[in-house]
Amino acid sequence: MEIDIRAAARLRASAGAQAAVQPLVEALCRSDADLATTRVVCDWIQYKSNFREIAMVRPLLADGQTGAAGAAAASAAPALVEGHELAVDLRRCAQPETDVAAEVTAAILDTNPDRVWLEPWGPSSASCVWRFNALFWQALVDWEKAAGREYEQSLPGGESDARNADAARETILDLFKIWDELSSRRALPDQLYVLELGVGNGGQARTWLDEFVELDRRHGRDYYRRLHYLMGDYSAHVLDRARQAVAHHGDHVSGLVLEATRLSGTVGFLAAKAFLVYISNVYDNLPSDEVASIRGRVYLVQARSFLPGAAADEIAAGFGFRRPELAPVTQRLLRIGPELLAESMPERFADTGRAVLFWQAVWASLRQSERYVPLEGLDTYQITPALTGEILRPLLAAAGDVRMHVSNGALASFADTLPLLHPFGRVVCRDLFTTGPGDYRSGFFGPGKYDGSVVNWVNGPLLQLFASRRGFDVRFAPFKQRPGSNIKTLTAAVRD
Repeated sequence: MEIDIRAAARLRASAGAQAAVQPLVEALCRSDADLATTRVVCDWIQYKSNFREIAMVRPLLADGQTGAAGAAAASAAPALVEGHELAVDLRRCAQPETDVAAEVTAAILDTNPDRVWLEPWGPSSASCVWRFNALFWQALVDWEKAAGREYEQSLPGGESDARNADAARETILDLFKIWDELSSRRALPDQLYVLELGVGNGGQARTWLDEFVELDRRHGRDYYRRLHYLMGDYSAHVLDRARQAVAHHGDHVSGLVLEATRLSGTVGFLAAKAFLVYISNVYDNLPSDEVASIRGRVYLVQARSFLPGAAADEIAAGFGFRRPELAPVTQRLLRIGPELLAESMPERFADTGRAVLFWQAVWASLRQSERYVPLEGLDTYQITPALTGEILRPLLAAAGDVRMHVSNGALASFADTLPLLHPFGRVVCRDLFTTGPGDYRSGFFGPGKYDGSVVNWVNGPLLQLFASRRGFDVRFAPFKQRPGSNIKTLTAAVRD
């Protein structure tokens, strides 16, 4: 039996976590589990809202099992499984009310759990949690109305780091240096383009533009007259809110509804023209697969979302459904949204607000089961339509037994962003990044839940490796304007 504790710092700091290890091992020893093929992984899941049980079993499927029979409610047949991984949340195990042995025993024995399955097995990036995530941004105004607060209030600290004035000044002054140099050589274009992806409530754009006007006045070069600031976001509602925040900047600002993973179709006209692409807390909100290297074999993590039986019964009773109706109604919600759901089922949902309450109840209770499916070869796995899993090889080889994000959505967006840069342009991205392959051996990096959306840390070394192969340098730095923050700043520019 192997025990992998990915919470070293938390383990040292928590007597409860230390005390949880012994009953965990004792419960395993009392069970019928084959200890020779059992792995135990202990994470400290810092997100109080997440998709995990306190303890869960992940089967390791044998070679040749692709998970095509994903419609079945149970795990793969025993003959098709070559091992098991017991995953344990140390944070919840450290809580006094948790009976660790009982949780572990229940996870091991529960071969036919009481669950309402919402989808078949599939890669993590294809899970319905990402359709919930997309729905959150599409119907944000309805969610906020039901929640009674704006979504930013659910973030740590109640606001985004994006609106930090000191950080804005630093970025602007760096731009001025570049523009001054180009101007001295008569190589500065007449139109100066800046693109922001993921505009939030417009606070970042307002802060940045207001600082730009003030610094440009002092600088005396009249760059503001030539500035074109483009705001891009997936949510039309978010974009409308952001436009209001920067209305006093008039024609200097344009808003674009766009898909972050497919930029070229909307902003392709910026190719080789953008001096700055600014991105804040976007990549951690894009779909991602996970891969794992276990005992020298590479697996793709498959996920399957469900509602625990007790929660499903409570939701069904509260909204007048039978349990078997929950999955199809949830799928309809994800297809058409709360407003049309209410219109199509007026006998169950008196208005849009009632449909949103159903949405929030399902989201709050939603959990995921997981399993490992062997990859026949990294070159057979498509990270994006243009990139195979072969790029993962050096990262997996450097980390031993490890599980890491593939950051498919972030990588697709990043790949579409780099061609937009002017030869002297740069990408500045503030987000939750891992910065070394070994990070994944020491902590939990998602997925977690922020209100109605998903948060996943981004595989920084993967973005760095991708950019390097295309002639760009990528560097990471702490977000120095808020010491202690998990946010890091990625800067990408053409290699000198």
